[in-house]
Amino acid sequence: MDAGVHVLVFPWPRQGHINPMLHFATALVQAGVQVTFLHTEHNLRRIAQAPPPGLRLLSLPDGLPDDHPRSFLQLMESMCETGSAAYRALLMSLLSEASAPVTCVVADGNMPFAINIAEDLGVPALAFAGNSACSYLALLSVPKLVELGEIAFPADDPVCGVPGMEGFLRRRDLPRGLHCAEQGDGDPMVLKLAEVTARSCNAARALIINTAASMERQALAHIASRTSDVFAVGPLHARSRFAASASLWREDDGCMAWLDGHEDRSVVYVSLGSVAVITHQQFTEFLSGLAATGYAFLWVLRPDMVQTTSSALLREAVAAAKGGKGRVVEWAPQRDVLRHRAVGCFLTHAGWNSTLECAVEGVPMVCWPFFLDQLINSRFVGAVWRTGLDMKDVCDRGVVERTVREVMESDEIRGMAQAMSQQLRLDVMELGTSSSELERLVRFITELRASLAQSVKTD
Repeated sequence: MDAGVHVLVFPWPRQGHINPMLHFATALVQAGVQVTFLHTEHNLRRIAQAPPPGLRLLSLPDGLPDDHPRSFLQLMESMCETGSAAYRALLMSLLSEASAPVTCVVADGNMPFAINIAEDLGVPALAFAGNSACSYLALLSVPKLVELGEIAFPADDPVCGVPGMEGFLRRRDLPRGLHCAEQGDGDPMVLKLAEVTARSCNAARALIINTAASMERQALAHIASRTSDVFAVGPLHARSRFAASASLWREDDGCMAWLDGHEDRSVVYVSLGSVAVITHQQFTEFLSGLAATGYAFLWVLRPDMVQTTSSALLREAVAAAKGGKGRVVEWAPQRDVLRHRAVGCFLTHAGWNSTLECAVEGVPMVCWPFFLDQLINSRFVGAVWRTGLDMKDVCDRGVVERTVREVMESDEIRGMAQAMSQQLRLDVMELGTSSSELERLVRFITELRASLAQSVKTD
């Protein structure tokens, strides 16, 4: 590796975007690349873990006070204003470093300004997609979906506007915001995300996706026709058993000892991610359904997750419903939990990080998605990969009980999940397809640096 290669990695400042790009940055460091990782000041203050060896952390302001809720659209607006100005200044300072000036930027696809500013300053820029290829393709297809009137709505009408998915995609599987739009209306959040995704895809020198060809070959092929080059390098977290993490919440390791006391595949792990908020009624339905299964469960309940309900009351409700069989934590070491022998299935929001972590460990899934990519991920789990069941748009104790029971007891679903796990582990091994793609990407970045140096010499 050319020692002069220096990559700036800039994730969208959300937990689900930070972790895969941190795994990516770690993989670059292991390949001999110098890497600077760029957080927002707000997030860097929240992270307790030290950075992985060889990785430099820097930060910039996002323009919002610490107590701001940071909704997607508000954070997007502030990052485009305050964040972009600070980013330009920081990138210029990195360009003038005497020892190792930055030679490439890899920015989250939610931030086309980061790609455009880098290119304006003469630094080649690549886009990173932390979501699935199928959801990325759906976002690129939004203009066609709007033209066809195939707007996201909880209905089973078939969708024809996303290439390669005509046989199984329904309107209820399309990306939508936290609050479903009325029939025929566009969703402002999805429209904005589709816009920035398309801009990044068009502006970047290449697109990096945290997925494997074995999972999403057809979607990757359709994306490849829309951009300069595509590198499918995932699942990135699986490249190392002890890959880096940057949790914005304190993990409760005590749940691991609790799992040790249970039989193999006897526990339901429940986590709905870092963003979702549910009503008290939804909490009650989930709790009643889980209790009726008779299985023990480990439930991640963030303090802010259930509307207008304190953590103490939630814990009391769980204890009363399960008589000690349920355990509640505010945040869990998820990768360790999923690989524990006692876990029999994962009731999840089907965010892409959780989906990949579950797939690598071969754990069957029950999907209850909330918004955006989760909706299409869950459809792939249930209808394409058949590694679990999709429970979207339903929150009923009877459905929860039946679905969890089926996934816990189905040999067919478990067999499909384990087969996918075996394939993904092969993909990230030496000579595997994802490892080969990462090697190709490192060569690509090196060649960008060489061409940049040559153009400077010519000028």
